[in-house]
Amino acid sequence: MATREFAAHELHAAPQGFVRKWVFSLDHKVIGLQYYFLALTAVFVGMFLSLLMRIHLIWPNATLPLFGDIKPETYLSLLTMHGTIMVFFVLTTAPQGGFGNYFLPIQIGAADMAFPVLNMLSFWITFLAYIVMLSAFFVVGGAPLHGWTGYPPLSALPSAGPGEGLGADLWVISIALFCVGALMSALNFITTTLDMRAKGMTLMRMPLTCWAWFITAILGLLAFGVLFSAGILLLLDRNAGTSFFVPLVTVNGQLAGHKGGSPLLWQHLFWFFGHPEVYIAILPAMGLCSQLLSVFSRKPIFGYKAMVYAMLSIGLLGFMVWGHHMFMSGMSPYTGFAFSVMTMAIGVPSAIKTFNWLGTMWGARIRFSSPMLFAIGFVSLFVSGGISGPFLAQPVLDIPLHDTYFVTGHFHLIMGVASIFGIFGATYYWFPKMFGRMMSESLARWHFWFTFIGTYAIFMPMHYLGMAGHPRRYSQLTELNYLHGLVPLQKFITYAAFVTIAGQFIFLFNLFWSMKAGKKASDNPWEATTLEWTTTTPPPHDNFGGHTPVVCNGPYEYSVPGAPRDYVMQTDPAIVSVAH
Repeated sequence: MATREFAAHELHAAPQGFVRKWVFSLDHKVIGLQYYFLALTAVFVGMFLSLLMRIHLIWPNATLPLFGDIKPETYLSLLTMHGTIMVFFVLTTAPQGGFGNYFLPIQIGAADMAFPVLNMLSFWITFLAYIVMLSAFFVVGGAPLHGWTGYPPLSALPSAGPGEGLGADLWVISIALFCVGALMSALNFITTTLDMRAKGMTLMRMPLTCWAWFITAILGLLAFGVLFSAGILLLLDRNAGTSFFVPLVTVNGQLAGHKGGSPLLWQHLFWFFGHPEVYIAILPAMGLCSQLLSVFSRKPIFGYKAMVYAMLSIGLLGFMVWGHHMFMSGMSPYTGFAFSVMTMAIGVPSAIKTFNWLGTMWGARIRFSSPMLFAIGFVSLFVSGGISGPFLAQPVLDIPLHDTYFVTGHFHLIMGVASIFGIFGATYYWFPKMFGRMMSESLARWHFWFTFIGTYAIFMPMHYLGMAGHPRRYSQLTELNYLHGLVPLQKFITYAAFVTIAGQFIFLFNLFWSMKAGKKASDNPWEATTLEWTTTTPPPHDNFGGHTPVVCNGPYEYSVPGAPRDYVMQTDPAIVSVAH
């Protein structure tokens, strides 16, 4: 295989200097950690912005140290940056860029990614995008206020409001840079999965995590190119006088020098990326959840092939439902009906996965370790967040609910927090392999309960707010008599957010304390079967210490009759053929 030979040629001896080893590294493991820690800093920034929003919602006149009083336009800037940072630099970066980069090559028995230099470039372009995004806070006018979706004409006219000048330009440039990094990364993942597998590692012997990263990369390759194009057009509208998205419109009493553009064109381009993006965030967590449920239930995953085909179906159908974000745009009822039917259809593979997860746990001898708790939490959040999806799939229900907190509650549960639970589960599961030490189990359990109960306390009441007609994106409730009865619920959500955010510092302490002082980990502390547990801890530079593994078994051979242990490693001799 040409790619394998190319990668072997690229894989020099382990670099010695600090810069080559830890900064501009070609080693997929170091690049994975770089992505992970980038996402870790981003998630705390995003969380802090949400905290400022929650404080302003219930204490609109509070003057905060360092920040002063939060004006309505400042609130909209916080909302925009919170959404953008969380979606791009956390939910897209950690599961795929972080864990995918670190473990995909090891799980398929490769020495590195197919294109190590491209891998390094993709991280540094993503890092540059993050710095450009944060710099929008510090320029004249501040960060943009057009929301994370960047709808024109608000986002296309620098005169449209505070933050819509240089701040909005930086926002668009950052998104475009992020797309470039994501496209490079996607090409690398696809080539690695197809071309770099070890002997015996057929596609149907890959762990479901690898399938998830592979399908996510295909989604990224098809979706980020569209967003990149849209970003370039928006920059041209803003700075070169073009009219792709701006119709003939007056802004603040002045006729804008544009005509003929279509704001709906941006919505179509953005959501054609935006809906697959939901699955880019959640598919790696789905793959990981399957992995953890099998390992800690000590049973083969229920319906391996059905799980693979369900993920492939989700990937395919994910490109056919973007219009359900646009029922409010006045689309033809026939088009709305088509998007509604496709949105209902995508619930089918999601349900197959959910029932297979439950089937895996049914009658099992479950080990309730911290990764397993987060995997079960993921299933719970996925179901709770997903159950409101069919409501929003109906145009007749979506139109009254669309601009309310109901939608905020829905997508935070299913896309935001469910994906975050996947990231936490992956951290607790793979930390021993990455750092050679175990994380504190008791701290992990405290962290789980704070986070699990906290997220339900924050996002479930948002559904009730939405059904009561509470509009989203409003910065304060002081001028709206009809919302005064909902203030106690908003206060409850804010207090729950305080407690949940405090709980995340348990995780932060556990993470860094365990790196230095955690209990030494064995090579396979969870008694799992996949290839990363066959190599030393932490893995050597070429992953397997000079020998390439040969795969003889599937990834989930637990409780095999006649086997000496209750698990059979993928590299063990094939003792029994197990029917799937």
